[in-house]
Amino acid sequence: MKQTNLTIAEDDRRVILGIASQNLAEKVTSALRSLSRPMQLSVCEDVPKLRSSLERDSATAVVLDEALLGSTPLDEALLQLTETCPVIVLAPPWRQAEFSSWIAQGDVEFVSKVGDFVALVAAFIARRLRWAELADSAIGLPWRELPPDFASILRHEINNPLTGILGNAELLLSNLREKIPPGALQRLETVVDLAVRLRETTRRLSNAWERDHAHAHTA
Repeated sequence: MKQTNLTIAEDDRRVILGIASQNLAEKVTSALRSLSRPMQLSVCEDVPKLRSSLERDSATAVVLDEALLGSTPLDEALLQLTETCPVIVLAPPWRQAEFSSWIAQGDVEFVSKVGDFVALVAAFIARRLRWAELADSAIGLPWRELPPDFASILRHEINNPLTGILGNAELLLSNLREKIPPGALQRLETVVDLAVRLRETTRRLSNAWERDHAHAHTA
């Protein structure tokens, strides 16, 4: 199959589906269309096309079916992909332990390929898009008044502890979703939502500072 570009609307929100199965790609695409949120959606059927697509343009998130990896080492693929944007991995539940360190770091969200998992993928994407929109609406900071290593400080002091909170909360959701009371489940989902919002805001603020700081020095 060739790379398929499905543009839902002209917008700077781009989601890439790394899915080899045409049937699964169509199901996820249909679920994302039902969100009624503007985005550009690309489907890549192999790892090289996925990497090439990310090199050309940035993305809000990548949905990666583990079946796409084939012989590509897991850590190698995730290291390259998570440098650009968050990754939502689709895999059988028995493979979750392999992704635990990535989940704990906050770079990967894991969706078990059981039941109506496509709806969960759509919910994760909707959350990513919502937090990206909120982060973009933040009031700009007076960059020139901040120390040169502000971006590193921001990531270390906020993002690093936050990724641990997010990763552990998502592991609890994945393992205990059917076992804990609805009220506790809702509170745990709120923890995850707030942690994702803070992490995305931190990522965008640090990237914006580095970009503007570099521009200030070259101007």
